Amino acid sequence: MHPPPPAAAAMDFSQNSLFGYMEDLQELTIIERPVRRSLKTPEEIERLTVDEDLSDIERAVYLLSAGQDIQGTSVIANLPFLMRQNPAETLRRVLPKVREVLPVAGVEMQLTAAVSFLTILQEDSVSIHTYAHSFLQVILLHLEHRDAGVSNAWLETLLSVIEVLPKETLRHEILNPLVSKAQLSQTVQSRLVSCKILGKLTNKFDAHTIKREILPLVKSLCQDVEYEVRSCMCRQLENIAQGIGTELTKSVVLPELIELSRDEGSSVRLAAFETLVNLLDVFDTGIFTPDQHLRFLEFYKKLCTLGLQQENGHNENQIPPQILEQEKKYISVRKNCAYNFPAMIVFVDPKNFHMELYSTFFCLCHDPEVPVRYTIAICFYEVSKLLNSGVYLIHKELITLLQDESLEVLDALIDHLPEILELMSTGGESSIQENKLSSLPDLIPALTAAEQRAAASLKWRTHEKLLQKYACLPHIISSDQIYYRFLQRMFTIMMTNNVLPVQKAASRTLCIFLRYNRKQEQRHEVIQKLIEQLGQGKSYWNRLRFLDTCEFIIEIFSKSFFCKYFFLPAIELTHDPVANVRMKLCYLLPKVKSTLKIPADKHLLQQLEMCVRKLLCQEKDKDVLAIVKRTVLELDRMEMSMDAFQKKFYEKDLLDQEKEREELLLMEMEQLEKEKQQNDGRPMSDKTFEKKRRDAKTPTTLSKSIPISVPGPSGTSTPSTSKEIKKSKLIRSQSFNNQAFHAKYGNLDKCPSKSSTAGYTPVSGLGKTSVISLTDDSFRARNASSIPTSFSPSPSLPSTSRGTGNPVDPKSSGSKDTQPRKATLKSRKSNP
Repeated sequence: MHPPPPAAAAMDFSQNSLFGYMEDLQELTIIERPVRRSLKTPEEIERLTVDEDLSDIERAVYLLSAGQDIQGTSVIANLPFLMRQNPAETLRRVLPKVREVLPVAGVEMQLTAAVSFLTILQEDSVSIHTYAHSFLQVILLHLEHRDAGVSNAWLETLLSVIEVLPKETLRHEILNPLVSKAQLSQTVQSRLVSCKILGKLTNKFDAHTIKREILPLVKSLCQDVEYEVRSCMCRQLENIAQGIGTELTKSVVLPELIELSRDEGSSVRLAAFETLVNLLDVFDTGIFTPDQHLRFLEFYKKLCTLGLQQENGHNENQIPPQILEQEKKYISVRKNCAYNFPAMIVFVDPKNFHMELYSTFFCLCHDPEVPVRYTIAICFYEVSKLLNSGVYLIHKELITLLQDESLEVLDALIDHLPEILELMSTGGESSIQENKLSSLPDLIPALTAAEQRAAASLKWRTHEKLLQKYACLPHIISSDQIYYRFLQRMFTIMMTNNVLPVQKAASRTLCIFLRYNRKQEQRHEVIQKLIEQLGQGKSYWNRLRFLDTCEFIIEIFSKSFFCKYFFLPAIELTHDPVANVRMKLCYLLPKVKSTLKIPADKHLLQQLEMCVRKLLCQEKDKDVLAIVKRTVLELDRMEMSMDAFQKKFYEKDLLDQEKEREELLLMEMEQLEKEKQQNDGRPMSDKTFEKKRRDAKTPTTLSKSIPISVPGPSGTSTPSTSKEIKKSKLIRSQSFNNQAFHAKYGNLDKCPSKSSTAGYTPVSGLGKTSVISLTDDSFRARNASSIPTSFSPSPSLPSTSRGTGNPVDPKSSGSKDTQPRKATLKSRKSNP
């Protein structure tokens, strides 16, 4: 409870204050008035009061007899519960009362009863025989309720009951009364109900009964004077055809459908057409003759260009409305033709695509109307799959749609862009050779132009999706092409774009580009930019994006890679002057700790504990401090992975080992390429190089170890002997990778791997394996000299280091934090 206010403050009787109090009282009076009106009178309360000593059955009977409508509706809604608790008493005492009140009940009670009756049927509270005896007549009685919604609700219940009723009950209780209910003398609603019941009954009787008793009613309703009845019966013919078989369908149903397809009512004709289409599988249509095949194909081609022969460039204001309406219909026809284009490829056979359908496909991709191009863009992947080895025929159309002026078309195309590019790059087959789309030189300019067009628009979701799909490019084009044409663009988007999902998509795609890069010098340059321009950037917004990037790197790369390059730059942000950055890092710390292995990474664990201890002791922001405390508890619960084999970490360790092995193989690729250049001119060396390069390509397990948030190609398949080849490669590559990976953490290896327990003490809340120096100053003095102050552009990029670097320009839209950044792990001011 809050303490009472001081008397002087509470009792201010100045004139202004009194006026204020009067206004408040008036407002309270206005608010209170509708509440008083809604209260019940003593008489109303008396009528709504029920004796608490009554049982559920007695209370239900009482409320249905003397209660108000709302109480009766509540009882009927509770009917399934009563049937579960006491079915005999409910049927004997409550159900008769329900029968009494329903004929005069309102719409709400009727709808509730229909639902409750259906629930009782579905719950099998009573036997089918008992259900039919007790509930069926009530359902049939209210089928023709004057309210259409109530009538439909009871009809849905009846159709569900028909599914389980025995034949004799169906014949006597439902089929026999239909003879009179379907006559023209009955209401339209009665005849509509009869149509739907007939469609459901057909599957319940033998062919003889159907032919003798049901089909005459069907014919009569198909020829009804009201178009609503004809349309409704026409839509039931599909169910009837499935029940009577092919022969009766041909002799009885098909003539009726043909006649209904010429009906004067448009809704009837539409129903007949849809039913005919749905019944194509039932009819034995046979095989087209060559002449029929040709005529059908030519007719389809004409439809694909319908309306394009007219002159363009006219002023729409001068065209009569009927002409404009006709042009809209033409656009709709061409759009439907585009939608069905994959089926037409099957019709003509993919090997005949170039001669029979290519010109039509070209026209659809260049159609002047966006809906047509949008539809063919959606179908582009299906077309590519069907063409298989002939997919090269539509290379130019892919470029055309990538360069389409409408972003809607581009958005439809990029849904399956990774799969399309995979098919293009392999020629539609699982070919061992890399073609790298050499036959499509315009692809890269088209992809870059598409991204720039999406970036310039306001449709950021299309831009985000496009950047996500570009994560497939390492499977499609060379590492150099990605480095020079796409990677720097990802940096620019991360640092200048103002839409957070777009920035994150660019960050993740950049990490995947880095993951597959085969040149050590390029990899180190990218890592250096990430740390200096983002992690040490002047804008706190860039430092936040650096933490997003660290999260993606933990997901995509091996633990050793993150620890080598990004562990210390990440945890140094615990000293960041901006609270939001420190807060985001706290959320990331459990993932950071999960990358460590004990005892090899013991010194990095000490660094992490040092940073967390400083946060606990020095953090001034209450929100950050609360998160730090929660994070410490989570860190304490975490179990550390050991260098030795542990069964509980088996799957995660195997996955991490696979990632690290693939990283080593990609590094060896650079060495293999250098060897090929040095030994150029020797045929055997070329063959050996090609074989090694194919074997070292991203294996099929990569798609499992590196999840990509968008569907895409999973990489080229690996030959059956790739495991043995990889094993020999790893042995050979030890000397090559010794400089980069064996000395795993650079100069930090100078930290002692084993320390006397007298100099370290466990830190509460940071795990059982935690050890930390008792004096912060001595720890800094011991390690400061081992941390380089800057990055060098040389291939041997120092690991887990922070560089002062040159300050980069803040975001183009204005720096969100112009504070200078310090780059070492020495103590620093935390005030923003």
